[in-house]
Amino acid sequence: MLKVIVASKNPIKVDCTNKAFSKVFINQDIKVIGESLASGVSDQPMSDEETFNGARNRAENARKQYSNSDFWVGIEGGLAKRNNELHAFAWVYVLSNTTKGYSRTATFVLPKAISNLIEQGIELGEADDIVFKRNNSKQKNGAVGILTHDIIGRSSYYEPSVILALIPFINTNLY
Repeated sequence: MLKVIVASKNPIKVDCTNKAFSKVFINQDIKVIGESLASGVSDQPMSDEETFNGARNRAENARKQYSNSDFWVGIEGGLAKRNNELHAFAWVYVLSNTTKGYSRTATFVLPKAISNLIEQGIELGEADDIVFKRNNSKQKNGAVGILTHDIIGRSSYYEPSVILALIPFINTNLY
């Protein structure tokens, strides 16, 4: 059985990791466990580099604390300003004892109402809740789900990037 630690207890991050690993490692029994671990970056990362570092730090912290596992996964959502717009995305970082892989999600532009709140120091999930009058949306469909009217949910948004981060693990002869 493959034991996978996701460096978050967020059910969305655990779910997308479980789905991705199940698709990649088809004939394996997989156990995915979420554990709350520090990212070492801001609660709301505001650059591509900071977001990447958060995902990597989460995976590395998971490996340090849960060394008896096979894989450690860090998923970090972040924002970056470009052309006076705020873009949302996430990095996924996967470690084993011998290999690492990482990938970034697609990017989308946040509406001005949300961007304005974030510029005041409010985290994206809280800004979503304020603008859309919801509760705890970051552990549900998140900004991507809300803005696409659930055509793309947060789990399905992250899942392809988890799979892409696993490329070095399924092509070991190339990496």
